[in-house]
Amino acid sequence: MLGARVGFLGPEGSFSHEALASLGELDAVSMETIPDTLAGVAEGTLDLALAPLENAIEGTVSATIDGLVFDHDLFIQREVVLPIHLHLLARPGVALEDVAEVWSYVHALAQVRGFLSRLGASAHQTTSTSQAARLVAESSEPWGAVASAMAGRLFGLRVVARDIEDHPGNATRFVVVGRDSIAPASGHDRTTIVCFQDADQPGSLYGILGRFAARDINLTKLESRPTKRGLGEYCFVIEFEGHVLDDVVADCLVDLQAHLARVKFLGSYPVQGEAAEERRDEVRRARAHAAAWIGDLRARVRTQ
Repeated sequence: MLGARVGFLGPEGSFSHEALASLGELDAVSMETIPDTLAGVAEGTLDLALAPLENAIEGTVSATIDGLVFDHDLFIQREVVLPIHLHLLARPGVALEDVAEVWSYVHALAQVRGFLSRLGASAHQTTSTSQAARLVAESSEPWGAVASAMAGRLFGLRVVARDIEDHPGNATRFVVVGRDSIAPASGHDRTTIVCFQDADQPGSLYGILGRFAARDINLTKLESRPTKRGLGEYCFVIEFEGHVLDDVVADCLVDLQAHLARVKFLGSYPVQGEAAEERRDEVRRARAHAAAWIGDLRARVRTQ
């Protein structure tokens, strides 16, 4: 990723910006919307894009998953898991009790419903948390913004209420997507695909899932999405453990592709989060041991 132009949902100070900053020095490019960010990669004006895919409280980010499923042919290269801490920001001199209107991104507002109810403030949507911070900083009104501490520092706001999310332990999973290449196997990987059917038939989902169960492949997420072709028509977004280079995964994908209308491959990429590196080390040791074992057996085979 060194030297790559990477788009993120801006402006500066958004949680997307914070997640991207965790990856080190990059040529970060602020974009106005998630669709713009993904389109930049598809059109070649960006090398990569980082977009929020899933929040622990609010679930899937529709703009990202629908862009990957329906609008563009991009591959997930890696994921970034970012703990989310939301704060109420205001201009210097504005006290908590003065705040009557609060601005932020729709997902952030949903995560502080209880706090806003207790505060008695009305909620207003912006395209990102950092846009809300900039809006509040530029206004002369006693408004507040729900955003990160990073956004507060960038736009000269102060924290008037800290950690206001209704549920502690919240986190967002971001994905880095690119145009052409698939990430190499790391030993602890996740693959994401989309399954499209010819028609809705009894047992059709069971038939899809049975192919994973028969190969002992562990599913980590299953979600239906409307195909946008008619009411009641759905496709299935499936995430599971393993990499396309794994023989058992490749065999499963071939089986699915042969029996479904279409399978769209969204990427194989390293798993992030707690204990991910420890799991990769375990897999490497297990494979090294297995390789030594099979090597010993082959060495014992008689030549005649």
